[in-house]
Amino acid sequence: MILLAFIILFVAAAIGYVINIRAAQAMRDGGAPLHSLVGFHGMFSALVVLVPVFVLILAWIALADPLIQRLVAASLPEGTFDGLGTGAIQLIMAEINSLAGGRVFGTPEPWKIEAAERLVGYERTADVALVVVVTIAVIALIAFARRTVTPEFRARQGSEGIVLRLMGFCAVFAVFVTVAIVFALVYETSKFFSMVPVTEFLFGLNWEPQIPIRADQIAAEGAFGAVPVFLGTLVIATVALTVAIPVGLMTAIYLNEFASRRVRSVVKPFLEILAGVPTVVYGFFAILVVAPWLRATGASLGIDVASNTALAAGSVMGIMLIPFISSFADDALSAVPQSLRDGALALGATRSETMLNVLFPAAIPGIVGGVLLAVSRAIGETMIVVMAAGLIARMTINPLDSVTAVTVQIVTLLIGDTAFDNPKTLSAFALGMMLFIITLGINVLALRIVRKYREIYD
Repeated sequence: MILLAFIILFVAAAIGYVINIRAAQAMRDGGAPLHSLVGFHGMFSALVVLVPVFVLILAWIALADPLIQRLVAASLPEGTFDGLGTGAIQLIMAEINSLAGGRVFGTPEPWKIEAAERLVGYERTADVALVVVVTIAVIALIAFARRTVTPEFRARQGSEGIVLRLMGFCAVFAVFVTVAIVFALVYETSKFFSMVPVTEFLFGLNWEPQIPIRADQIAAEGAFGAVPVFLGTLVIATVALTVAIPVGLMTAIYLNEFASRRVRSVVKPFLEILAGVPTVVYGFFAILVVAPWLRATGASLGIDVASNTALAAGSVMGIMLIPFISSFADDALSAVPQSLRDGALALGATRSETMLNVLFPAAIPGIVGGVLLAVSRAIGETMIVVMAAGLIARMTINPLDSVTAVTVQIVTLLIGDTAFDNPKTLSAFALGMMLFIITLGINVLALRIVRKYREIYD
């Protein structure tokens, strides 16, 4: 039904565009001088229909499900949630949603089946209501837009005003989303630190996030020392950047200054294809090709190599990052004014001296941007690390050992039906908060480096 609502919206916007175009053309052909061009009248109608109804559908999608869940919860037998924690309540609602989706496990209680049937009924009613509301809204807006087609109507200013307000809304929405993300991280992280000391999380050397299943299970209290997790992230990122930065920069220098047009026309598209390969493909390559090769090579040299290693994950991640660094560096080198290159060559410098002493220093801000983008990708990568590095956090800097990363632990901790009332689940937000702070620090450092080395050319 949601798809049908979008189809109705886009068809109605097209119809409104055509109606206003024809009305404006007829008015112009009749000799009436129009203030705006005919196309602006059609654009005004399309925007008047498209923008508000599109926002309405998005708001409906965002608010309908929580409202339905509340209605279903309120319709349950009295006392169902008495004495239950947040986790138990969430599990009951998850089971009802599973039953509503046709996924039956065991023999559910009759009241849960009835609640699932009510949930299905509410969802169908909401879908039908959405289609009806969208249909009525688009008809009313098309009629309103048609009435605006007059000789004195400023359709161009009206269309531009709608677009301007839309762009302003997008800017405000981006700021709001950023603030909301930070607030959510801070709130959930504060809940975690109310259960686990900050010093244990920041300086603890043992990471075993778990919770006891029974009240007498003392051994499952969990350990939340995050140092091994961040150390594993650092090891993998270091290996990746050790591979990516030299290869990426040398590739950019070669393509920008020394390669012929034929070579550049062949190599550049291959680099762009490399940048578009999904990370899961890199993960398969790491686990099926690189990791076995490292084990075989280590065995032939008498070196103990784990089945999953930071070296395998980091090296393949480095291959993935080469196009980012190469592309940014190439663009930065190309942006250096031609007069600098010509002046250096005119003074007798060789092409290599011109590149190393003139072009490369001038392109430092752009190159730093590409390197920091690669750093962010290396820190935030998940799939390659899961498949090639492992899930166990270890206190080691040996790239031949199995390690894990922050993003992998966040994914692992939030898999399945989770309740946000225990330190195991909340530790994912603490990891995310630390990752956010580290990334923010990297960005601040990048800005300082760029400002320090930036030069303004006439």
